[in-house]
Amino acid sequence: MDRIDAMRVFIRVVEQRSFTQTAQELNLPRSTVTDAIKQLEKRLNVRLLQRTTRHVSATLDGEAYYQRCLRIIADIEDAEMAFDHAKPRGLLRIDVHGTLARHFVLPQLPDFIAQYPDIELFISEGDRLVDLIREGIDGVLRVGNLQDSDMVARRVALLPQVTCASPQYLLRHGTPNHPDQLYGHQMVGFRSSATGGLMPLEFSSRTKSNNHAKATKAPPSSGAPPSAKILEVKLPTVLSVTGAESFVSSARLGLGIIQVPRYHIAPDLLAGTLIEILPEYAPPPMPVSFLYPYNRQLSPRVRIFSDWLSQLFLTAGTNG
Repeated sequence: MDRIDAMRVFIRVVEQRSFTQTAQELNLPRSTVTDAIKQLEKRLNVRLLQRTTRHVSATLDGEAYYQRCLRIIADIEDAEMAFDHAKPRGLLRIDVHGTLARHFVLPQLPDFIAQYPDIELFISEGDRLVDLIREGIDGVLRVGNLQDSDMVARRVALLPQVTCASPQYLLRHGTPNHPDQLYGHQMVGFRSSATGGLMPLEFSSRTKSNNHAKATKAPPSSGAPPSAKILEVKLPTVLSVTGAESFVSSARLGLGIIQVPRYHIAPDLLAGTLIEILPEYAPPPMPVSFLYPYNRQLSPRVRIFSDWLSQLFLTAGTNG
C-alpha cells in the first residue's frame, strides 16, 4: 500500500474509531488496515492511535497528522483536476431530507451524473442528527433553522410555507381569519429531531397579538423580513409525529392544522384535500441548507455538489 492510500485508510480509522468498520467500508482485510497503520507509525516513529478493547482514538500526534492528511488528500484531488480539465472523482456520501430530495434533487440527478460521471453518489435519507465525521458523510441537506453547529452551512433555498387543514376539520372547528381566532383549534404536532419538543405554529405579522400568540422578532435565519414579527402559537394536539409524510397525512385525516412548505402539498391544495388558511399571516419561509464538516470544505466533490445544489434550487425559483 502506497503512502497516499495509507493516509486514506488512516483517515477512515480515525473517523470510524474502528479497524473492523474501516476494513468493511473499504472492502479490505482487517489485517491490511492494521498493517497500514503499523507501517505509518513505524515510518513516522510516533504513536498515531490509542487502542483499547472497545475504542480507537487519535493521539495528539495522530490528530495533527489526521488534519494534515485531510489537506494533502484534498490538494491531490485539486492537483489532478487542474490537468486536462479533469473532473472530480470518487465516492461522495450525502444525507438528505427525504421529501425535499424526492421533489427537487432526485429528478435532476441524471444531469449531475452526466456532468460528473466519475463521482459515485451514496445518498442516505433521514431527518435525524448525524455524526458526519464518524459516519463518513460528506454533507447533509437539511430543512429548517439551524442550531449552533461546528459545520460549514450554506443556505441553498428558502421555501414558501402555508398553513392548512382539511375541509372536514374546518367544517368542525371553523375557519379562522386571524391567529387570535385559533382558540379552540388543534394542531398536528411535529417533534423536532434536535430537541424532541413540539414545534409551534408561526405566523408573520406586523400587528400585535393577544394572549393566544407570543410575538417575537424574526430571527436572521428564518427568512422573514427583519421588521416582521413572528407570532408563535402552540395549540393542543391529539397526535404528534416526527416524519413529514405522516405529518401531512394526519392533516388530510382532519386531525389538526399544520404548516408545511407549499411544494409539499401543492397537489392537495389543487385537489381541495387541504385548504390554505390565514394566508395574510403566512409562516416565514423555510430555509434549506447544505452542511458539511470543516475538514471537507477543501474537497472538490463537496464543492461541486454544493454549487450544483445552489443552482438547482435557484432554477426552481426557491432561493432567498
